[in-house]
Amino acid sequence: MAQPLPVQRWQPYLEQPEVVAAIAQATGLSPLVATILANRDILTPEDAKIFLNPELQPLPNALEEFPALAECVELLAQALIQHHKIAICGDYDADGMTSTALLLRALRYLGGNVDYDIPSRMHEGYGINERIVEDFHAGGVRLILTVDNGITAVQPVARARELGLTVIITDHHELPDELPPAHAILNPKLIPPDSGYAGMAGVGVAYILAVSLAQQLGRLDEFLAPLLELYTLGTIADMASLVGVNRRWLRQGLATLPHSRIPGIQALIQSSGVNTANHTLKPEDIGFRLGPRINAIGRIGDPRVIIDLLTTDDIEVARQKAEEAELTNQERRGLCEQIEQEAIAICEQSDLNPHRTRVLLLLQENWHHGVIGIVASRLVERYGMPVFISTYEGHDTIRGSARGIAEFNVFDALKACDSCLDKYGGHKAAGGFTLSLENFEAFQQKLQAFGCQTLKPEHLKPLVNLDARANLAELTLELYQQIDDLNPWGIGNPEPIFWSEDVRILDQRLVGGGGHAKLSIGQADVEGELHKVDAIAGAGVTICPCPIASILPIS
Repeated sequence: MAQPLPVQRWQPYLEQPEVVAAIAQATGLSPLVATILANRDILTPEDAKIFLNPELQPLPNALEEFPALAECVELLAQALIQHHKIAICGDYDADGMTSTALLLRALRYLGGNVDYDIPSRMHEGYGINERIVEDFHAGGVRLILTVDNGITAVQPVARARELGLTVIITDHHELPDELPPAHAILNPKLIPPDSGYAGMAGVGVAYILAVSLAQQLGRLDEFLAPLLELYTLGTIADMASLVGVNRRWLRQGLATLPHSRIPGIQALIQSSGVNTANHTLKPEDIGFRLGPRINAIGRIGDPRVIIDLLTTDDIEVARQKAEEAELTNQERRGLCEQIEQEAIAICEQSDLNPHRTRVLLLLQENWHHGVIGIVASRLVERYGMPVFISTYEGHDTIRGSARGIAEFNVFDALKACDSCLDKYGGHKAAGGFTLSLENFEAFQQKLQAFGCQTLKPEHLKPLVNLDARANLAELTLELYQQIDDLNPWGIGNPEPIFWSEDVRILDQRLVGGGGHAKLSIGQADVEGELHKVDAIAGAGVTICPCPIASILPIS
């Protein structure tokens, strides 16, 4: 018999009535919307006005925020002036591929002789390696530029220096104990955490570098829009923090994407069925439509398809590459569904008692390691536990992906298991790792020990943060519009969730092949008048009466 899904943790935000009242009065927002802002640490009317209109605040000077940025710009400018060959080493996820495409477009537009390489997910794994360094050197490269990787590549960078190559690292992942000996390192983890640039993904770092280089060369306005579009795609697909400078730029980028000047983005929008009638995109259009099609290629295909898609100016080539991405994504979905069902079957036969098991660690042969990270995320949502999911690579090597929960730092967990691992990396929410089969049992013991030190049993339930109590009578079109103005949603600015009590189901029927229920729900006010709302429920857990807010009914 299948195990039931774990009971959710409903955690309301701390009430701040004085802050809410001040924001509502100064902005004219509904108290419910002012509460959302207060829950996102927007605590003054001035901050609320800037959040609603980020352009009101002067943009921080990137050259002052990033100490190494000026040196990076100078090294690239000299390479362009001297016609030295430049090579970009990218990554095979959406962040890495959009970063690669962004800098290829920028440097080629600025007259650079530029090539690129991306390591094989299947055979080499993440990050620049010595094979890539040797190939670049043999091809006459004088400057290597990494994007979305390189911060842990001590040996490959040391080899590049031995060969006389200049190395610039642009990355956003956590800092290791030993930094590689690059000529310059651009990483938001090296700047103060309260900086507006602190939440940049790899493509954000690449965008800052490209814009700063173009500014120095006096050619910024000529090609800014396409770079902003690539930045927007990669930032949202990588689930980067959507606050600070990211929020400001993403609002601009989401508005320009429907009219993209990049043929590949237009082809991707058309093939994925994204609706552009409102003349702007929402983060979910990228997160659930465009991003998965880009990521699918990196997971089970050839990343060059996406690089060609995002750098070509030929409409027909763009259509062909977009179709390849569509077909690959369909294959990826099938693999994910198969592996997810197999993983659930294993979990249902296991003892997931939170008093003994704090981290879910799975190892199975014949799982495609290009998609196990997606499955890990789904298992976190299902079981509310950190998930480390792995598969065999050859006979004696294991590769895996990890996803965490709010109270668990994935990178710290991997670091605690350092003696068992051959290679690892990531950040608080996600990571990847490689180890020998002979070390797997020790890895399991260290991982569970870290989990027991970090987590309490009550943490191991899916967490739902509740913004405020809302009555059905308050759910108006005006409220919808005010909430919609808080977009883009994502990390640092999650979609709001309200809760309501004494809600009755008045009518219901199954739709969408039985996967959803269409409902009519009602709630009586203090005078006994019944207020009705139509709703769609998926999996019997959450009722969503509008696209941007969820109501959790309490009976």
